[in-house]
Amino acid sequence: MKLLNNLTFRVLVAITLGVLIGHFFPETAAKLKPLGDLFINLIKMVIAPIIFLTIVLGISNMGDLKKVGRVGGKALLYFEVVTTIALIIGLVVANWLRPGEGVQTTAVAGGAAETVSKYAEQGKGMDWLEFFLHIVPSNAVKAFAEGEILQVLVFSLLFGVGLTRMGERGYPLIQTFERLSKVFFNILGVVMVLAPLGAFGGMAFTIGKYGLTTLVPLAKLMGTVYLTMFLFIFVVLNLILRYYKISLWAVLKYIKEEILIVLGTSSSESVLPLIMDKLESLGCSRSVVGLVVPAGYSFNLDGTTIYLSMATIFLAQVFHVDLTLGQELTIIGILMVTSKGAAGVTGSGFIVLASTLTAIRVIPVEGLALLLGVDRFMSEARSITNLIGNTAATLFVANNEREFDRRRYNRAIGKLEQDELANYEY
Repeated sequence: MKLLNNLTFRVLVAITLGVLIGHFFPETAAKLKPLGDLFINLIKMVIAPIIFLTIVLGISNMGDLKKVGRVGGKALLYFEVVTTIALIIGLVVANWLRPGEGVQTTAVAGGAAETVSKYAEQGKGMDWLEFFLHIVPSNAVKAFAEGEILQVLVFSLLFGVGLTRMGERGYPLIQTFERLSKVFFNILGVVMVLAPLGAFGGMAFTIGKYGLTTLVPLAKLMGTVYLTMFLFIFVVLNLILRYYKISLWAVLKYIKEEILIVLGTSSSESVLPLIMDKLESLGCSRSVVGLVVPAGYSFNLDGTTIYLSMATIFLAQVFHVDLTLGQELTIIGILMVTSKGAAGVTGSGFIVLASTLTAIRVIPVEGLALLLGVDRFMSEARSITNLIGNTAATLFVANNEREFDRRRYNRAIGKLEQDELANYEY
């Protein structure tokens, strides 16, 4: 049956089995984390070389270095505007629905206190100047070895510029990189066979360790966050894509496999190379994809931004802290900076949140303990929103730069519909 060979179907079945195993056999499920970690590690193995090759080939094919700067500038401007909109939406909805009202605080004790203390100390010690200096690698090989996406991005940009300046003499190297790029995408194709296993392990671990019952006390916060991200995707991102006559729904159907993998693994990084390949097939030029997607994974975290703003207001409501308009504007200003560093910090969400609470000094940092139980469940929504946000950003910049092939887009969407009809016949 064609349906059994469909990756989307297999990942969906794996996620369902993961939920069932996690619910009915929690002790066994909690030990399945290595399956998800194995799949993510396999993906991470090829992320750095794929980003390097894609960016270098994109710049060399672009030829005009002024165009490289223009595309990068447009992307960064887009990221700042859209993430600011995401921040404001998060604050408005949290103030409107007030998910923190009625939540009972409990004494922060045991492991929770220890964890919160660790995040708070890391948050206090965050040096954002040091973070921006960290973007430039002191050792390019180390950047590749440790999978530092931003450092690999910077090195790739410089390498691409250097190769472009060689002119025709660099052509043999470009041909070699083209072949290497195909090799790594072939490796990726082999790794994707294990996607259902990774999704199964990740989902089983989450349900097995934390349990569905942990959602009950904070169900209103969960619902509010999911609703806000839904509105952001289907209103804000939909309007952005409609401006260039692109169907958001068609795009979501086209990347549904990647969305399901992110749902299972709780990591948007697990599909980074895949989404780059998909966006090229969808009509975006390689040069735009190579510049926008890797940068977006660090500077265009729409889901993370929404979550951080809502979590801050939620904790203020829980502790009955009435924030003034000035304080909320201060929160927006702080998060505009701190959320950009989320991808470059281990334990990013909690550390950034801790640093924000420490900076405004009116909400107890100990309140982070309330979020420990549900953070893992909300990480799926954050990761999926980040993925869709970066997809929309790439499509926007590609259209704005006239680097979008409408015929390829129509072919990709048309083929998707034909494949779906073929699956239903069996």
